[in-house]
Amino acid sequence: MGRFVFKLPDVGEGTAEAELVGWHVKVGNTVAEDQIVADVMTDKATVEITAPVSGKVIALHGEPGAMVPVRGPLVEFEVEGAGNAEESPSVSPLRSEPPPPASRGEETVAASSPPHASGEGDRAKRGGGALDAPQASTGNYVFKLPDVGEGTAEAELVGWHVKVGDAVEEDQILADVMTDKATVEITSPVAGTVVALYGEAGKAVPVGGPLVAFDVAGAGNVAKSPVQAPSVASGAASPKGGGSTPAAPPKSPPPGGSTRAAGEGGKPAPALTGRAPGERPLASPAVRNRARDLGVDLTFVPGSGPAGRITHEDLDGFIARGGQVPTSAAPAGGSPFARAEGTTEVKIIGLRRKIAEKMAESVRRIPHITYVEEIDMTALEELRAHLNATKAKDQPKLNLLPFIARAIVVALRDQPQINAHYDDEAGVLIQHAPVHLGIAAQTPNGLMVPVVRHAEARDAWDTALEIARVSGAAKDGSAKREELSGSTITITSLGTLGGVVHTPIINHPEVAIVGPNKIADRVVVKDGQMVVRKMMNLSSSFDHRIVDGHDAAVFVQRIKGLLEQPATLWM
Repeated sequence: MGRFVFKLPDVGEGTAEAELVGWHVKVGNTVAEDQIVADVMTDKATVEITAPVSGKVIALHGEPGAMVPVRGPLVEFEVEGAGNAEESPSVSPLRSEPPPPASRGEETVAASSPPHASGEGDRAKRGGGALDAPQASTGNYVFKLPDVGEGTAEAELVGWHVKVGDAVEEDQILADVMTDKATVEITSPVAGTVVALYGEAGKAVPVGGPLVAFDVAGAGNVAKSPVQAPSVASGAASPKGGGSTPAAPPKSPPPGGSTRAAGEGGKPAPALTGRAPGERPLASPAVRNRARDLGVDLTFVPGSGPAGRITHEDLDGFIARGGQVPTSAAPAGGSPFARAEGTTEVKIIGLRRKIAEKMAESVRRIPHITYVEEIDMTALEELRAHLNATKAKDQPKLNLLPFIARAIVVALRDQPQINAHYDDEAGVLIQHAPVHLGIAAQTPNGLMVPVVRHAEARDAWDTALEIARVSGAAKDGSAKREELSGSTITITSLGTLGGVVHTPIINHPEVAIVGPNKIADRVVVKDGQMVVRKMMNLSSSFDHRIVDGHDAAVFVQRIKGLLEQPATLWM
């Protein structure tokens, strides 16, 4: 018999600790592999933690409500075989009474759930000396994709961080996978050598299906035999900061190749990072993906965010100070008229694929009607300039969006069927009393729709602050799930690139979307005189199953009247 100390796995990008919500087991219980042992909660989700081995619970670390550090001891088991720790009493007092049953969270995202492993002949604890394992020197360990979200049957493989032949450490990032709710970094449950990778970027991997096979010290968790599944070619990924970039090589190499970031290959880092040697940098999935695209190793990028988190601004600053970005080779002979040859295939995976699917679903399911009206914004621009000139120091500078948001809120009072979701399968229109305003925002990862909740209860400055907050969170990858869902009507604006007119696509299952275009000085006839006014076209689309053309026109005309007489916005 041996002792197996199970440590709290990484339960979210950049998460250093999690709150213990409740225990599902007590000391003395015999548990099976994959049985739920505890619920923990991060800032983003409540996560069910499952047992990586079968055995008897001999110690529980922590009480409900306590914070447990990632990679800190959580549960100790008595297992068959050598276990992974020396036989010694636990330093933490054993729990002898079961806790009250923990309530499940509304949504569960098990980011990097504990590994599936048997307790028999497991590897020796790194750095603690080898345990006696005379039965076998090495073995096969097949790591299966853990549960990455309640009710999720499969996840899309976004990319690999390792390749066949790599020696990896416990807790090293192996792959990125994405569900409908989150992008999750999957970390290694063991130290060993990668002998097989199952799946390619863009493919769906079933939960509980094999993900990575390792050659490990000890007996492993499967019989010693040749790996039967095809593995990703060892050249499918290039080294990157202790791992590799996703294994989805282009059909033809890009001109000029990629240039490694300064600090790699023995070169000194361009700036001090403040991290200890070997410490994994904290960064959002969006920052990590962008860094991979740029060929930048985040190990050498200092972070200015909370707990040293690397932001997009940190990445930009690193590149500006000497970090190198892959560039295409100059045309032959330096001529701008040189002939170009070849093609490049870009696989649409991850968030880009989700955006594509969402757009296709909206167009396929919703018969759109688009209505465009021009609005005289001269008076509103004068008011906005006055408010910005006289604002208090703690008030934000106002752009057009807070005023358009207010006009939408007021116009919806007379037409609540436009502030709604249409369940076309059930044939039910759900009208919402609050206005949760979606703000379509372009981010490094693609189009996202952060939500300004209860826009009806906000003044211009509060609306401006909230738009800036949620949009910024979406762009730097720190937005929580509830900040990216639940909108009841959406504004889509391209700012100064707004063009003359566009045909916005409705954010399903909403029934309307409002799209302001750019403001431009135009000559118009007013009171029989030709004058120059600041004019803007407003492009709006509606679900024609719910909103008739007349009702769409009434809604837009109401917005027009409010914006042209801005004093009425708050009357």
